[in-house]
Amino acid sequence: MTAPARPTRRTTTPVPHRAASTVLTLVVPAVLLLAATAVAFAWRDRLPDPVASHWGPDGVDGTSSFAGLLAVLPAVGVPFAVLAWAIAVFAGRSALTRRFAAGLAVWVAGFAAALTLAMLAAQLDLPEAADAGDIGGGMALAFAVPLALAALAAWVTPGDAALPATAPVPASAARLPLPDGEVATWVRRIDWVHPGVVVAICAAFAAVMGLTTRTWWFAAVLFAFLATLVGGLSSWTVTVDARGLVARARLPRPRVVVPLAEVEHAEVVQVSPLREFGGWGLRMGIDGRVGVVLRGGEGLQVTRTGGRRVVVTVDDSATGAALLNTLAARTRA
Repeated sequence: MTAPARPTRRTTTPVPHRAASTVLTLVVPAVLLLAATAVAFAWRDRLPDPVASHWGPDGVDGTSSFAGLLAVLPAVGVPFAVLAWAIAVFAGRSALTRRFAAGLAVWVAGFAAALTLAMLAAQLDLPEAADAGDIGGGMALAFAVPLALAALAAWVTPGDAALPATAPVPASAARLPLPDGEVATWVRRIDWVHPGVVVAICAAFAAVMGLTTRTWWFAAVLFAFLATLVGGLSSWTVTVDARGLVARARLPRPRVVVPLAEVEHAEVVQVSPLREFGGWGLRMGIDGRVGVVLRGGEGLQVTRTGGRRVVVTVDDSATGAALLNTLAARTRA
């Protein structure tokens, strides 16, 4: 095995599909927020003054002016939309990053819009805000419908075009001694937290929601959703073989794939989850990297065509990087 690859100068590659990203992260959220505002104003004469703005275990326990409640829409939706737009148009070289940004912007705006309308709908034609009933069903819809819209936004986000590498793998990149014609596969599993911890945390969160809203069916559905999502993304299998690099969670999606033809080189890096990626899990770094970051420390970083980089924190990264370099070099021999 040769010495690790030396840092290379990275050329600036234009971020693709900026127009589509702008529509999905700015225009669509704006439409959702404006539509909710229009409906709210259409209901204004049928609402009490002040309006209910918060529910506790025993019903309404907070009120607000109509204007104050509507001010929450831009206060919540606009910053997230602008943040998602910036991520997509400045760091969105990977389709996964652009899909994450589009889904985030649409879900936050949709949730704020739907929850506001659910609260107002519970007060239509009532003399006092305190007479408003339970909004558990409205909360469930406010969570689920925007989630479906976010999934749709991610689905329609343009993907990455095939961009095969043309330059050879750098001679300084680590290699694995592999005779010509011999096939090799490298597989590692990475875990974030024990499944029991996931269940306990999700159960505690759902219990708080149930006690707060007194809507236990919603709490049960929320628990099932969170346990499936968090549990499904807390364990990943990383494979390096003739396909390239593939990182799969327990769930069918998402997955991270770097085709062998697009590998420029692979190397071992040290990863700080909070400083570089803002946390743990499937993450987008501030520098545009996509990361499966379940712990700090050693990680396998793949530099691919189009100015894209993928990081996976996994044990024995040196072997995985060396094998990936060897297989990539073979395709360009």
